[in-house]
Amino acid sequence: MAEIVYKLKSSDPERLTRISEYLQKISPEIHAVEALSVDSNYSLRFNVKQAPGVYETFSAQNVSDGTLRALAVLVGLFQKNEHHPLSLIALKEPEAGVHPAAAGVLFDALMEASYNKQVVVTSHSPDLLDRNDIPENALRAVVMEQGETIIGDVDEAGKTVMRERLYTAGELLRMDQLRPEGISNLADVG
Repeated sequence: MAEIVYKLKSSDPERLTRISEYLQKISPEIHAVEALSVDSNYSLRFNVKQAPGVYETFSAQNVSDGTLRALAVLVGLFQKNEHHPLSLIALKEPEAGVHPAAAGVLFDALMEASYNKQVVVTSHSPDLLDRNDIPENALRAVVMEQGETIIGDVDEAGKTVMRERLYTAGELLRMDQLRPEGISNLADVG
């Protein structure tokens, strides 16, 4: 990750700025992230606000795991390879280790990145899905039925309550009501 950040500084500073803007929204104390190269070894440095106008530089081992995970997700989402364009980014639980209040910022980054490439995310986090602006065709529901994993479009009942803004996808997930089309509700089985 440090090598990618290092290369972005010269090859695509606008993209690095976009990553930094998202990271600042997730971790407001982070003023900037940069990477250093010494003998082909790369390391991350974080400029952290200590007081108004006072910043201190920390190495990656001195910042939270959540901050590093968020940076990794952002770098993954906004990386670019001129020789082999990326058409798919797959992320497992990108919100893991990040404060629940920052889930909305991650969702915004996921949506922005999806304009340029397909982004597939798996998550058990209702916080990531507590939004009224999730495109209806962007969600898939997953259940295990008789030892088989079933993935499908959200059932009509779920789509209807989200469309009418009665519940968010996150609220449906909390209530165990985010179900694939054609799968009966467990409460109805009996």
